[in-house]
Amino acid sequence: MLCLPRDLALSVDLYELTMLEVYLREGLTESAVFSLFVRRLPPRRNFLLGCGLADALEALEALSFSDESIAYLKSLRLFSEPLLEWLRAFRFQGDVFAIPEGTCVFAEEPLLEVVAPLPQAQLLETLLLNQLQLPTATASKAARQVLAADHRSLVDFGMRRAHGLDAALKIARAAYVAGFQGTSNVLAAQRHGIPAVGTMAHSFVLAHEDELSAFRAFARAYPEATLLVDTYDTLEGVRNVIRLAKELGKDFRVSAIRLDSGDLVALSREARRLLDGAGLNQVGISASGGIDEEEILRCAETRAPISGFGVGTSLAVSQDAPSLDMVYKLVAYAGRAKMKLSTDKVTVPMQKQVFRVGRNGRTERDVIACHDEALEGRPLLTQVMSRGRRLTTPDSLDRLRERARGELAALPQEIRSLETPPQPFPVELSAKLAALKEKVTAEISPPNPGGSGGVAR
Repeated sequence: MLCLPRDLALSVDLYELTMLEVYLREGLTESAVFSLFVRRLPPRRNFLLGCGLADALEALEALSFSDESIAYLKSLRLFSEPLLEWLRAFRFQGDVFAIPEGTCVFAEEPLLEVVAPLPQAQLLETLLLNQLQLPTATASKAARQVLAADHRSLVDFGMRRAHGLDAALKIARAAYVAGFQGTSNVLAAQRHGIPAVGTMAHSFVLAHEDELSAFRAFARAYPEATLLVDTYDTLEGVRNVIRLAKELGKDFRVSAIRLDSGDLVALSREARRLLDGAGLNQVGISASGGIDEEEILRCAETRAPISGFGVGTSLAVSQDAPSLDMVYKLVAYAGRAKMKLSTDKVTVPMQKQVFRVGRNGRTERDVIACHDEALEGRPLLTQVMSRGRRLTTPDSLDRLRERARGELAALPQEIRSLETPPQPFPVELSAKLAALKEKVTAEISPPNPGGSGGVAR
């Protein structure tokens, strides 16, 4: 599934390796727990849709240092022979617990936790963040567009705007998990089994003597094509489709027209009037051209006669929230709780579980608890790797889409909305975990200038 680079193990920030050097020198090799989570939701995000786990686990199973990688690290003159030998023999031997792909998640909730010897778990930080950040950001953006579309078709047109070929593959997959119906990216379609969808470009029309000739040629090769009508004048383009229908008679099978500029609501209504007036009720209308969820929602709320949208830039770069405050933090070592007290970056100690509480098919609140607690609700974190090996085969994309559809439908209406609600979705700590956090905070808080303990907030 994942196109793994030959030197995958070098996909690491340098400081991971320098920390490993010192860990090994000091004998800090006992079991650690690292938690990967998003500190806070971006503006205008009421939820996130977790994605990217399958690629992350595949990368962990494949992670090893080649002779070439070891030779390069040796050339840096930063690392001892014992560390280089440790890296040469490295295979991930830890356990991983994760929330399934296609599950809605919220701030502070671990998408994934790693339990492994400290040097092994530390080494994974950069790679795991890289593999989960983009798919989760994209799936979350795509989910907003799916909710706005209200059952209208959505297609990923974002490959040309994606930040690299690997990113384009992840974007197409994440959008499909969130509920998109297809992609224009042929490689993504082939690799992931996503329907490949395409229309025509303005250059095709410009290459012909006139628009009608272009439509005629394309429909001859692809009778059920979608024809792009806005190269010159949108409504005249629609009239040329009608002229083509008269020429072809019963052989006319064009499935749709595509609008790519202008006021989509007004143009779609006038195009629909022209098509219906010509008896072409079966010809659909799709739209593209810088579309985001606000424009999709405007079209849906005004009942514009548009049956589907091609979404490019806003999806491919998650335009209004291109990054997540996703972090990977040590929360336990050698059986002892660990936590940060940095201002606005306080972490929650120890291995955890998240319980999703709801009734009648509606999600009401989440409780972040200690790993060994059994509370009301559905536990979200499950063990997905044991001793470095996956416990199950990856879910099919159809299964992930089904899960995402159910998760989105179960969200409270105010959280499903594109508007930021007055109150965020309720996420709380269990009584046991809250008491542990308070206890650890008191134990490690530095004294304030007055002599009493204090916590940076």
